[in-house]
Amino acid sequence: MTARKFFASFGLWVVALIAVVALVVVAQGAPHTRAARVAHLESLVKCPSCEDLSVAQSNATAAVAVRHEIEAKVRAGESDTAILTSLESTYGRAILLSPSTSGLGSLLWIGPVLVGVLLVVSGARLWRRRS
Repeated sequence: MTARKFFASFGLWVVALIAVVALVVVAQGAPHTRAARVAHLESLVKCPSCEDLSVAQSNATAAVAVRHEIEAKVRAGESDTAILTSLESTYGRAILLSPSTSGLGSLLWIGPVLVGVLLVVSGARLWRRRS
């Protein structure tokens, strides 16, 4: 296989991967009902008095209080972002189960992608040198 054919097929694989990721993101979408939205938000928020459990998984008093707070905010028409931001300001960053997408937390999201790209590029260079 020549380098030109390799990079042409590699480009097609990258486009296919991007298309699959885009389809997954679009297919997830937002929850359609109020109950589904509340359940989704509860799965994103950590129980304040538990270790590594969401408020949806815990029956601790603090978790029940947070669940009621989420439900009340959803009924009031607040956006998901506003609800999560409010909880984060009340309980601190540790209340969210997923890492932040800003500041140092962004490295947790970007790091694996950069490592993958670097591995592919170095692999392509190594293959090119050998052929």
